[in-house]
Amino acid sequence: MKVNFKLLSNTASLPAYSRAGDACLDIRSDENIVIKAKSFAMVGTGVAVETPSGFEMQLRARSGLAAKHGIGLVNGIGTIDENYRGEIKAVLFNFGEEDFEIQKGDRIAQVCFFKTTEIEPIQVEELSETNRGEGGFGSSGTK
Repeated sequence: MKVNFKLLSNTASLPAYSRAGDACLDIRSDENIVIKAKSFAMVGTGVAVETPSGFEMQLRARSGLAAKHGIGLVNGIGTIDENYRGEIKAVLFNFGEEDFEIQKGDRIAQVCFFKTTEIEPIQVEELSETNRGEGGFGSSGTK
């Protein structure tokens, strides 16, 4: 599937796969920024996208940044809707004890595309019963 990306600055770069077979494309920072320990920052990529109709683009954390430096996305996974045309920004959180420096060109997140389905919300008085029912967190036990 071909997807249109617009570079918003002369230092921005197209998202790209690091290796053949990767599920997501890496997206890079287009700014130099320091994320203070236990703080978050919105990091610009200098990239906008034309997400195809019927799809969403998901912005995801990079596992290497999380494992090595404690850097993750504040909202877990960010959704870029098909009608958004602004700059893609990653709201990164530094879970670590030390400040973390990001340079222009550093890989800061990943982007993946997924099909969406439009639904029609319907209000009802009762939901169908299941064997789980209202059992929530921990309701299936620990082993």
